[in-house]
Order: sequence, then C-alpha cells, then structure tokens
Amino acid sequence: MASLKQRIADALRRYPRIDSAEFAALRHEFAVSESYLRKLLRQSGQPLAPAVEGVRQDNFDHLERTLLALSPEHRPLVLAAKQHARLATRSPRVDRRIKGEMIRWMDVWLSDPALFPAWVALRRRTPDFAAMARTESTPP
Repeated sequence: MASLKQRIADALRRYPRIDSAEFAALRHEFAVSESYLRKLLRQSGQPLAPAVEGVRQDNFDHLERTLLALSPEHRPLVLAAKQHARLATRSPRVDRRIKGEMIRWMDVWLSDPALFPAWVALRRRTPDFAAMARTESTPP
C-alpha cells in the first residue's frame, strides 16, 4: 500500500493548479492538517494559488513574494503566519532578529496591504536590513 505522501502526490496529477477548492478537496479526501498538506504541496512543485501557498517564511524573498500575492481577504492567513513566526522565536535554532524582521513585515502588511509594496521596497534599501540579509544568506 502506498504511503499517504505518495497517495497525495498521485492525487495532485488530477489538477493543473491547486486553488482553494482543490486544497479543500484534498484536505477532505486525505483528512490531513492544513499545514501538513501545504508543506507537501510546496514540496511538490505544483503551481499553487496564493492562498494555498500561504505566507512563506524561509527567506525574505519568499516572504515578500507571498505577501505581495495576497489580498486583504487573506488577512487570517497572514495573522496565522505571524503567530507561527512568534512561536518560532522561542526556538534556539531560529535567528530572532531575522524572525522579528519578518514579523515586522507581516505587521506592515496587516496594517495596510496596499502600502506594503512601497514600504518593503524602501525597507530593503536600508543599511540595517542589508546587514541582516547578509546574515540570512550565511549558512550557520
């Protein structure tokens, strides 16, 4: 019998792109959590709707790209990502400065999604962000 991960991978072949309806159908079909399914979908390379991909926090480029793709109706998704980021700061393996910066980006997006594109462009040009971005790209 195929593993759950393999069965989900097989099911993905039915869809050219995963949007909210397909995401809900896959969750129902396989009875898995949103976070686990989202993780598998991201790993699959399958094209994902912004609401399905969620807020990526693996680096600043992904964070910016995914926040820019979301609309104000996705506020709950960003709030959940922000809460996840706050919880992550408790881990000794997480760079708290970087995660704190990511939380700041989500705070700006939450306060005014329309302002976020201009704000992030300016923020990326600041010396303290440039120093932090160098730290982010340096392997531990």
